[in-house]
Amino acid sequence: MSRQRLWIKVCGMRSVAAIEAAVAAGVDAVGFVFHVPSPRHLEPRQARDLAASVPAGVQRVAVFLHPTQALVDAAIDAVTPDWVQTDADDLLDLVLPVGQKALPVFRTGQAVSPAQVGGQRFLLESAQSGAGALADWAIARTLATSGEVVLAGGLDVGNVAAAIAAVRPFGIDVSSGVERSRGVKDAALIREFVDAARRAGE
Repeated sequence: MSRQRLWIKVCGMRSVAAIEAAVAAGVDAVGFVFHVPSPRHLEPRQARDLAASVPAGVQRVAVFLHPTQALVDAAIDAVTPDWVQTDADDLLDLVLPVGQKALPVFRTGQAVSPAQVGGQRFLLESAQSGAGALADWAIARTLATSGEVVLAGGLDVGNVAAAIAAVRPFGIDVSSGVERSRGVKDAALIREFVDAARRAGE
């Protein structure tokens, strides 16, 4: 049986050029961050303009960390995301539009059982997003048998093949690993990362 094609997301988009580079490299999704402390933070009005440049066939992900309901509402209105991504505990207190898909985030250091993720798509991240720290690959591998794990945390061109071999994830998520400086994406790094991930995924 042929393996499911690896799902690849590049997160933290802040320019049309970065989106175009990711699309040209063949990503499946791009992420827009709504979290003020992050160097990748966008105001909803900025995200609206950027989201308009995402072509059909590439998914849009609105990314949060402990957001207010008002911020979530404004971001959803701005980018019409395919997925809303935030910590699993955040989702307990948020009201999402009917039919809106959620991508819960679980973190290294948390107790996560297969029953919590069973049958759903979820993201396994390091303890701190966007800091270049690795998630626990052994835990990710265990959870990958229960749901569609998207591996995030500290991935870059140098380690993505090893991560895919170790975890066999449904997908991968990269942000700081394809930046030339904090919050600034590099088109060449995006291309190299996606190429390396695709080779490993096959």
